[in-house]
Amino acid sequence: MPKKIHFISIGGSVMHNLAIELHRKGYTITGSDDEIYEPSRGRLANFNLLPAVMGWFPEKITAELDAVILGMHARADNPELKAAQELGIKVYSYPEYIFERSQDKQRVVIAGSHGKTTITSMILHVLQANNRVFNYLVGAQIEGFDYMVKLADEAPLVVIEGDEYFTSPLDRTPKFMHYQPHIALISGIAWDHYNVFPTWEAYVKQFELLADSIPKAGTIIYDESDDMLNVIGQKERPDVVSMPYLAHPYRVDAGGTVLLTPDGEVPVLVFGEHNMKNISGAKVVCEKLGITDEQFYAAIPSFKGAAKRLELLGSNDTVSIYRDFAHAPSKVEATTAAVKEQFPDRELIACAELHTFSSLNKVFLKQYRRKLNTADVAVVYYNPLTLEHKRMEPISEEDIRTAFKREDLNIFTSAEDLEAFLKQQNWKNANLLLMSSGTFGELNTEKLVDFILHQN
Repeated sequence: MPKKIHFISIGGSVMHNLAIELHRKGYTITGSDDEIYEPSRGRLANFNLLPAVMGWFPEKITAELDAVILGMHARADNPELKAAQELGIKVYSYPEYIFERSQDKQRVVIAGSHGKTTITSMILHVLQANNRVFNYLVGAQIEGFDYMVKLADEAPLVVIEGDEYFTSPLDRTPKFMHYQPHIALISGIAWDHYNVFPTWEAYVKQFELLADSIPKAGTIIYDESDDMLNVIGQKERPDVVSMPYLAHPYRVDAGGTVLLTPDGEVPVLVFGEHNMKNISGAKVVCEKLGITDEQFYAAIPSFKGAAKRLELLGSNDTVSIYRDFAHAPSKVEATTAAVKEQFPDRELIACAELHTFSSLNKVFLKQYRRKLNTADVAVVYYNPLTLEHKRMEPISEEDIRTAFKREDLNIFTSAEDLEAFLKQQNWKNANLLLMSSGTFGELNTEKLVDFILHQN
């Protein structure tokens, strides 16, 4: 008889994908949430898993349930959680559940402040191209994969994107500490999640704990150009192999990027030094999984990137428009530099939205110092209502200008004003980069892209 599992906060990015995967496996799935946005809403609806009414309903929790999976965005006093605890029903966070289903498999975890989604996606792309059987959990949609979670019983291997953010309202340890990896890659450390890790030292400690948790005969793979990570990676750990990597040698030629390999040049669709590091990291992991250099270089040219990671929204002969999830300072800097390096002869108009708790915090804001300096025209957008919603101290335009250390910074608090500004720019031989984990105040990007492309 199929297992019955209830999801508390089913609308989360990984939560709804896990719910869909278990539904496809024949489990009876129910769920609740207080708000669900796209694309989660549409995907759940397609499988008849979208809650009929938003809110929390303790009556959904019955003794017939085999388990409850608790999402990170639920509160510790959630009435459905209380009902499950009173009935003695097993409550998992999703990392605990993923581990439960992966105990008999080789576990690979990709962690780091930046690059983990892309590296995970690259590994999955290469494994699939080589007809390997594997399970996975990745934080973005990837071309060639219908879902973001797969849990096949027969797969001998699972590749997991490991987040350092806390596990659930009941468990404030990082998610990646639950996976117990045999192979762990850490792509880099740049302070993030200020609301959970209020100091740099507390943040770095989480990655050291991950490295220290690797069992004997395990492997840690790390970017040795990151000074702090190099210290962690070189730490002596009995019977644990350390494998450092650097950016893959490459060349930018006429708007394209090629990898420089012992057997010649290999063109790739992704670009920027950070992506060359991502390729190197993915290659080392694939090597540990039995993929040869020849197999890797045959597969990587067709990798188009993960959704919202330097995602091309539109282009013509004189303009390209990219969208990126970049929301932390290090990501803003790397992504902006990547686009400028790829198109050095084009003006770059880079827009960053301050949307997360960290980015809107006055203390943390100074981490953005000079992060937009490679842009020719630098733009920052934030919505004061977001600060009110998060119950945070207001910030002013002057606070932002001072933090970014750029006097010519263009700052907007209205999506309409931002749109008008962008439409007024000269888009002949210019690129646009939109960086946010939000929506720039519901800016209609499709219409904006269409407008820009038809100016030339």
